[in-house]
Amino acid sequence: MREATPKTIYLKDYQPPAYLVDAVDLFFELDPQSTRVTSRLKLRHNPAVEEWQPVLALDGEHLAFESAKLNGRTLSEGEYSVSESGLLIHAVPDRPFELEIVNRINPEANTALEGLYLSNGMFCTQCEPHGFRRITYYIDRPDVMSLFTTTIVADKSRYPVLLSNGNRIASGELKNGRHWVRWEDPFKKPCYLFALVAGQLTCLEDRFVTASGREIALQIYVEPHDRDKCDHAMQSLKHAMRWDEERFGREYDLDLYMIVAVSHFNMGAMENKGLNVFNTKFVLARPDTATDADYEHIEGVIGHEYFHNWTGNRITCRDWFQLSLKEGLTVFRDQEFSADRSSRAVKRIEDVNLLRTRQFAEDAGPLAHPVRPDSYIEINNFYTLTVYEKGGEVVRMIQTLAGPEGFRKGTDLYFERHDGQAVTCDDFVRCMEDANGIDLGQFRLWYAQAGTPELRLDPEYDAGARTLRLSVRQSCPPTPGQPVKRPLHIPLAVGLLAEDGRELPLRLAGEAEAGPGTCVLHVREAEQVFEFVDVPERPVVSVLRGFSAPVRLKMERSAEELAFLFAHDTDAFNRWDAGQSLATQVMLGLIERIRAGENPETVDSNLVDAFRALLAQPAADLSYQALLLGLPSEDYVAALMSVADPEAIHRARQTVRKALAAALAEDFLRLYREHHAAETGGLDPAARNRRRIKNTCLGFIAELETAESYQLCAAQFREARTMTDQIAALAAIVNSAHPEKAACLESFYARWREEALVIDKWFSLQASCHLPGTLENVKALTAHPDFDLRTPNRVRSLIGAFSQANPVNFHAADGSGYEFLSNQIVALNAINPQVAARMLGALTQWRRYDQGRQEAMCRQLQRIAGLEGVSKDVYEVAVKSLA
Repeated sequence: MREATPKTIYLKDYQPPAYLVDAVDLFFELDPQSTRVTSRLKLRHNPAVEEWQPVLALDGEHLAFESAKLNGRTLSEGEYSVSESGLLIHAVPDRPFELEIVNRINPEANTALEGLYLSNGMFCTQCEPHGFRRITYYIDRPDVMSLFTTTIVADKSRYPVLLSNGNRIASGELKNGRHWVRWEDPFKKPCYLFALVAGQLTCLEDRFVTASGREIALQIYVEPHDRDKCDHAMQSLKHAMRWDEERFGREYDLDLYMIVAVSHFNMGAMENKGLNVFNTKFVLARPDTATDADYEHIEGVIGHEYFHNWTGNRITCRDWFQLSLKEGLTVFRDQEFSADRSSRAVKRIEDVNLLRTRQFAEDAGPLAHPVRPDSYIEINNFYTLTVYEKGGEVVRMIQTLAGPEGFRKGTDLYFERHDGQAVTCDDFVRCMEDANGIDLGQFRLWYAQAGTPELRLDPEYDAGARTLRLSVRQSCPPTPGQPVKRPLHIPLAVGLLAEDGRELPLRLAGEAEAGPGTCVLHVREAEQVFEFVDVPERPVVSVLRGFSAPVRLKMERSAEELAFLFAHDTDAFNRWDAGQSLATQVMLGLIERIRAGENPETVDSNLVDAFRALLAQPAADLSYQALLLGLPSEDYVAALMSVADPEAIHRARQTVRKALAAALAEDFLRLYREHHAAETGGLDPAARNRRRIKNTCLGFIAELETAESYQLCAAQFREARTMTDQIAALAAIVNSAHPEKAACLESFYARWREEALVIDKWFSLQASCHLPGTLENVKALTAHPDFDLRTPNRVRSLIGAFSQANPVNFHAADGSGYEFLSNQIVALNAINPQVAARMLGALTQWRRYDQGRQEAMCRQLQRIAGLEGVSKDVYEVAVKSLA
């Protein structure tokens, strides 16, 4: 058991720092096992704190203290105290002073990958949120912003490249084959944005000319064997820089922008000022090693980290409760960037699908928290979909309420008013209010209240009066610590369709003129009625267009009405959503029959006919057509059930897939051949779109399990010109009884064994296989020579894929999947607590399942919570899940 309960930190207890750091001068003498760090700090009392405190408290973890000097005088042992959590200087002057501290760290032993650590022999850092305290003693909080200067000394043959934030201002050679480089960052920043990288790296260089004519040097550093996989990342960076100038008027501020790709990284990437550190997954791409989805994700993440330069770096968060200030806003910005770079409809649907499948589940579980949390034990646990994706939706709603031009006015004011400051979510909202003269007081509840709101809609048409009354009721289920919820300000986008699919003009009672096909209703009350007038016929209501708010929609719809919307809705999101709702209705009906002991093999003709019509129509956007052919995920359907039954859900979904494949086999094959014949291997949008629809069809064809379908999959696997096609074929083979399955897996591994990111895909495909026996295969793969618990990407590709992307096998009724995951988390807890806590998330939704599964999951959670030496990260997730 733990010796003491970890301390909970509360937003209400926030106090400004007693001391500020005006300048930091860091001196690193790099050594894998004993790096010596000398920090020289210029400090002063914070004028915002009335009472002067003579004791200076500095954070520090896993540091070996050597010495401290105050204004040049070495402190005696009685003048300071060193503990596991930091350093106290007992008496400091009441005027500005300088403090010099020397300590040592062991990067090689740092498997947590926080602070300074080694990745494949390369030094790199991760300081957000609390990694800097693992480097040296400091006031480790985001509202302490300082000017950083960094000098790095290292063996030149082992570490020829020495990087840090800002501009390189000096360098030189030393005795014994060592060299040094000095960096200076001209902008104040919190210590979480500090970065250092040292190793044997090669560099791809380019340049970018800003709108004002300044030339920016662009550099991407990778290990030498990855040099040929950087071109797409570089082009993505240039696209992001231009887009931010055009859309938000933000120009890059330094003369140099650097990206470094590292193989051991807990996150996707980190926006350190001028020196972004990236997981290799979001930099490296070549058509034969990366899929089209990989290319899209790389562009999105490159954009996200670049956009942080203004929304996160120039303006940062006052405290970690305000994390969504930078992350939610930057998620919105990167989503808009990707939408402008590709299909806006497809991007919006993909983002919403992730939100509804994963974030809504987070909202409905024991770890539910507001976009701006009230408390935490370990802030690492709050890098969540709620803070990021739901935070992005909150920003999107503000744009809906202010309008695109008003939103730009608000961001301009935000950048002008708060540049160089650490601020709060309220400061951002206030800028939107002040720039547009609007009141967002009630809207602020989106930041404070947890949970997913529910909207219940009841339309009532009066043919005689030619009116449509739309009754709207909003509610939000209780969440931990918030049993009662207040009504939110919800923007609800609505359209009305005639029986032939035309959009009807909209005029609310009291309005002088009818408007265009979509209007935004302002839902502010628990119950509200909106009346449309001059409605010439009974309309079909298209509601929540574009997913105008992150809510669950409750509205009675017949299968015929959903099929109509699926065929005719002019709103791209709602058309897709109608198809999802129709398929969900069909699946829920099948689940009832399966649980009653039946073995259904046919499905509702409305769904089959809707898919047949879709396949027969020429599509202007093939990626969108592929999305329309997709079925709701098993996790999404599970969230709609009072008691989720993983086996019945899986059988129902497979029944639908097989029934559609059988009924529409000729259509799927025709579409597959049409677009497979046009395969060029190119990366242009048209080629990517053709591959997407083709491989969607291949997935359905594979469900037939015939000699012809086996041959088609094997041929594509062997002849594929891109990783997109090869991995799609292999996925179809792995999830079938294909006679060449073992041979295909073996040949894939033999060909790509030197490409770590491709082997991650090989592990993931096997771990997510829905067939019986997968768990035993996954257990065997944990002993594979290429599996390593110390590598986060590999952990996510095997353990994460099994526990988060394979519900039917993970939720086996005997609890074997839960026990396997628990064993891995116990091992990970001692190696990398942050990754261990993320893996634990698969057990937190135990209340959604039957009693047997609940008990099995709770046993593992109790085991983990009581583990000797359990980390704060893991402890918080386990204990809150059991509460």
